[in-house]
Amino acid sequence: MSMRYRVLGGTGIEVSVQCLGTMMFGAIGNPDHDDCARIIHAALDQGINFIDTADMYSAGESEEIVGKALKGRRDEVVLATKVHFPMGGGPNRGGNSRRWIVREVEESLRRLGTDWIDLYQVHRPDHRTDVEETLSVLTDLVREGKIRAFGCSTFPAEEIVEAQVVAERRGLGRFRTEQPPYSLLARGVERSVLPVARRYGMGVLVWGPLASGFLTGRNRKGRPIDMTSGRAALTPGRFDPSLPLTATKLDAVEALVEVADGLGCTLPELALAFPAAHPAVTSVIIGPRTMEQLEASLKGASLVLDDASLDRVDEIVPPGFDLYHPDGAWVSPHLSPAARRRPELDRPAAG
Repeated sequence: MSMRYRVLGGTGIEVSVQCLGTMMFGAIGNPDHDDCARIIHAALDQGINFIDTADMYSAGESEEIVGKALKGRRDEVVLATKVHFPMGGGPNRGGNSRRWIVREVEESLRRLGTDWIDLYQVHRPDHRTDVEETLSVLTDLVREGKIRAFGCSTFPAEEIVEAQVVAERRGLGRFRTEQPPYSLLARGVERSVLPVARRYGMGVLVWGPLASGFLTGRNRKGRPIDMTSGRAALTPGRFDPSLPLTATKLDAVEALVEVADGLGCTLPELALAFPAAHPAVTSVIIGPRTMEQLEASLKGASLVLDDASLDRVDEIVPPGFDLYHPDGAWVSPHLSPAARRRPELDRPAAG
């Protein structure tokens, strides 16, 4: 297999079309540091040069594992991590403020055992902090040489646009990348996020291509779902077979299995090839917990989907449509009752 590479936005940095995600390294996935290091080394040996992690993955343990594994091989890797979610109790230990980012980037550098981060991403929006404040501190970190570029993750399209406009007006560095959820079952980003990213020349690295495990082939209609391990144990509400939403996803999986069978590939191979076929997508994040899962993901790297296959996929899950809400970690404050309901006295059209 010969791994393909694409330029990450306008940075000039070439990254592999598959990116090694490390959320499952550490306490919530694979706690064996040596085994995780072997997986990282195997990915590098197969041509992957892009690794994505985050400070909050297993409370920093994932970054520590990556740092140890990259000793002696740091220059081979485009290293990405993220900041935003709380790290410990108390106020001011999360978010997108200058105060927190200045402090937490140092912690990430320490855990990763490196002097610089190639791509530093804001993990989610923070409506308590002006985006100008966030862009300002990230621009300073680039000038200081602690990060090479910065991006956002799971931002709505309108907030990506706002950040680009503010950067231009204030003479600040801009988000070079976006990291959205994108899969055969969650295509909502096709409506606006991916077109906006293309418009601004942003690189896109997508997460969740296996739809939290629904596209691994293990969860099938009419079969019991193991709720004691993996993603089902972490987010049981997404896997409850008694819920209509789960039934809808399982019906789609059965139809997608037929597409994969027609191509002579597995369902995971189809799932990983699908987002890579979109012209806005730079790299697809794979998140193996075991060596076996890594090897299975690598098999799909060379799969090419023809137009007929993509047309069939469109019939099963329409373009721009989500069969479920893919991001359970953040809810827009604009959807809270207080934000979408006028005071009762102001609701009538006439007084």
